[in-house]
Amino acid sequence: MNPIKNVADLTEFGRIQLSEHFFMREMLYSEVGNFYAVPNIPDDPALVAEVATQLAVNVLEPLRSAFGHINIRSAYRSSRLNDFCSKRYIEGDKACWCTSNDDNAAQHIWDKRDKAGNIGGTATVVIPGYLEHYRKTADYRPLAWWIVDNIPAFSEIFFFKHLCAFNIRWYSGESNKAIWYLDPPTRELLTRKGMDGFDGDHSTEYAGIIPGRNK
Repeated sequence: MNPIKNVADLTEFGRIQLSEHFFMREMLYSEVGNFYAVPNIPDDPALVAEVATQLAVNVLEPLRSAFGHINIRSAYRSSRLNDFCSKRYIEGDKACWCTSNDDNAAQHIWDKRDKAGNIGGTATVVIPGYLEHYRKTADYRPLAWWIVDNIPAFSEIFFFKHLCAFNIRWYSGESNKAIWYLDPPTRELLTRKGMDGFDGDHSTEYAGIIPGRNK
């Protein structure tokens, strides 16, 4: 895949259909990039497309099949944009919450392999079909346990307080499938491989959360 050198190239890149319902264009949106005019353009479009396809097919589509529309809040982040965000956060801009490029490799930076040489990608999503339940209960855990039982391709999840948004990651390497809840300064581990209760069926934990279903 050729480098992206102009608007026409970027437009064509955005037209890539990753799966039945997801296209590349929605993976490139960045509020920080838009506000500060920092381009969110891949250095390695082919690797970004590969990771995006894996994430869309194996993680996002199963979520959409069960819950309906998936709102993508943040997905791909270029090394340049991520570095900009990280530095602003260190300087005190909490709206630019972001880790370093090395820490975000194979996470939000899809075209940067991690230190082990593996590839991966994280997307921050909101599920509108879960919001009614969440607004009544403020409980992210039913959704978390549903994902454990139904999306074997996820490698790591971080849930957040607002809108029950969460970071969900596809990763080519080994993973402990940890699920965390972050509400700074609180950091709570719900489960991971090897913990009591991780294996087995958890359907009693999420009965009734699928839109249009009573059980």
